[in-house]
Amino acid sequence: MSMLTRRHLLRHAALSATAATPAGAALSATTTAAVAGATLSGCQPGDPADHTATASSPATRLPFPPDFGWGAATSAYQIEGAAKEDGRGESVWDTFSRTPGRTRNGDTGDVAADHYHRYAEDLDLMRDLGLRSYRFSISWPRIQPDGTGAANQRGLDFYRRLVDGLHERGIAPMATLFHWDLPQSLQDVGGWESRDVAHRFAEYADIVFAALGDRVPVWLTINEPKTVVQNGYLTGHHAPGRQDPDAAYLVAHHLQLAHGLAVRALRANSGAGRIGPAFNLHPCYPADDSAEAAEATRLYDGYENRLYLDSAFKGSYPDDVLADLGPNSRMVRGIRDGDLEIISAPVDLLAVQYYTPIYVTASGGTVRRWPTSEASWQQIYPDGMYDILTRVTRDYGPMPLTVTENGLPTPDVLADDGTVEDTGRVAFLRDHLAAAHRAITDGVPLESFHVWSLLDNFEWAEGYDQRWGLIYVDYPTQRRILKRSAHWYRQVITTNTL
Repeated sequence: MSMLTRRHLLRHAALSATAATPAGAALSATTTAAVAGATLSGCQPGDPADHTATASSPATRLPFPPDFGWGAATSAYQIEGAAKEDGRGESVWDTFSRTPGRTRNGDTGDVAADHYHRYAEDLDLMRDLGLRSYRFSISWPRIQPDGTGAANQRGLDFYRRLVDGLHERGIAPMATLFHWDLPQSLQDVGGWESRDVAHRFAEYADIVFAALGDRVPVWLTINEPKTVVQNGYLTGHHAPGRQDPDAAYLVAHHLQLAHGLAVRALRANSGAGRIGPAFNLHPCYPADDSAEAAEATRLYDGYENRLYLDSAFKGSYPDDVLADLGPNSRMVRGIRDGDLEIISAPVDLLAVQYYTPIYVTASGGTVRRWPTSEASWQQIYPDGMYDILTRVTRDYGPMPLTVTENGLPTPDVLADDGTVEDTGRVAFLRDHLAAAHRAITDGVPLESFHVWSLLDNFEWAEGYDQRWGLIYVDYPTQRRILKRSAHWYRQVITTNTL
């Protein structure tokens, strides 16, 4: 591993979408210098300053394809609660969040938004919003409490009820198999550092496919493997809370292997559903027009994007990343014959999650170029949505794409009149949807868009301090209140225009 990468490896992790910053970290709210004349290296075509996503006036509505899948997204640990009910086992996030000092205010997902008990109410809210697609995740420890063995029928029954309720309301289910809640029992025997866990994941996937495969049209395998690598094994801000760079990229390989094994399991099950990975992708731009910045950006992009995209869609890891890691790294030594063939098993679609761009300096560091949200790692740059969608289509072929996460936290307050005026979220979504529309116009086969998130929820290491939802959750009472953004989104869905 080069000194450049050693010096800045932890900076990679700090910029991960959904990354948590330490309690008390300062937030930037001002725009720094513009990126005039910057060129891209290893990322998106064109100059990042060449285009801007703008809101459309009523006279210039932007129409989306007639069958466009308007949706919203959640994940199991962030909303379900019922952490010790109906046979659910412990997950790494139960352990992490209950460890003093790991999460803001010591918050846990023990209750969260109580979706496990209130799912029918939440399904009615989805119907009232007009959602056509709902992306959720299945809790592995709710299906296999210890990560192995026979299925917990009460856990499977919950997801059957959820999926049936979606169909009854005309909403297409999109199920994610793994959204970070690894069974603690598997962590105790090595977690994702253990190759065996990838095979245990395939067995779990097989159980879920057999139970729900005929009712779920779209499956996603691993949610944001990069975030597990960077936040779980580099910065330690997420479960399992490690700071071990050499372990981190072995974990990356095993997560990719688990993805491929799950794809094979669905095919072996003769599942009719489509399947693909869910990657959080960050467009990387040079911070200046120097050759050194371009070179550093290329490598940075390798760790952020190509490590995952190339292995899944080209059957190889990027040569520059492997060279940077070095032949003695645990990842390089952990790659076995046939692994890349498994990882690159043909998929039906790619789920893209976009939150922020990254600007890379000649020394391999990063700088901010745009205002940030309440999440200090998130620069608000709608054109990054266009850039990443067109880049994926250009570099990996015109496969069907779905945006499965896009959103931001805003300082939402429940007013005395029972309203929540999150106008900042409306502006953010409007501008990012305009960028997505422009990508569709330019030939990107984008078939659906899911706002993160449907509900306010447990935001990992940030606990309940950050609110990301279209729907406000009053945690003491668990009352749900539609925010201004929810009413706005309902109108977008109703008219199928922006």
